[in-house]
Amino acid sequence: MKTMKWIFILLLIVNTVAFSQSVFDQGNEHFRQGNYEEAIRSYESILRDGKHSCDLYYNLANSYYKLNQVGPAIYYYEKALLISPNDMDIQNNLKFAKAKTIDEIKEVPKVGFEKLLQNITGLFHFNTWSILAVGFSVLFFLFFLGYYFSGSSLYKRLFFVAMFVIPVFMVVCIFSAWFEHHLYEKEQPAIVFNEMVTVRNEPRENASEAFVLHEGTKVYILETLDNWNKIQLADESEGWIMSDAIKPLKP
Repeated sequence: MKTMKWIFILLLIVNTVAFSQSVFDQGNEHFRQGNYEEAIRSYESILRDGKHSCDLYYNLANSYYKLNQVGPAIYYYEKALLISPNDMDIQNNLKFAKAKTIDEIKEVPKVGFEKLLQNITGLFHFNTWSILAVGFSVLFFLFFLGYYFSGSSLYKRLFFVAMFVIPVFMVVCIFSAWFEHHLYEKEQPAIVFNEMVTVRNEPRENASEAFVLHEGTKVYILETLDNWNKIQLADESEGWIMSDAIKPLKP
């Protein structure tokens, strides 16, 4: 009975994946034919089934971009970048989409040790750093075996020195993975979906106006209070915005 149960689960998974791929292919065909709204319906039906991928977000963003819907386009390009942050195609298309936004927000440059640290750890995604750390640990084990079984005194010296050097790289990778993951968890980005929205100085509708934002602008959520979010922009401006005016990029 248990065997039949697992076979049934396996078949269900295979059928679900096959169905999602079929719908994804249909969406791609709609996109090639210029039926962008139909393509969006296909892609979003996959999302409703709980399936997520970089290609899915990227194609969905391209479809919205073709329809000149800046907010959703930027949102899904950003979602794709969260999965594949070094993808040049996504980065380039995101730049084109951002060029259509109204708000021009200049990022405040970071300086000092934190900036230097981010320049180094930001070279790779935290998952890549983790893989590198595992790779160096395997390399350490191989050098240990080489040292232990080598009959040459020269090779033994080389393996012995390498066994002291490798852990340094391993520690750097572990720290970089931790630091990048810490930054990832700390930042809560969101995209403005309203065509225009007023940001308030306090979480009240009758509070004084801080500034106005438009569709497609990226903000960072600092705090949530009822149906209000305290946000910060890249230029470090802060204010309160209605929660339904923005869409968080992370769950």
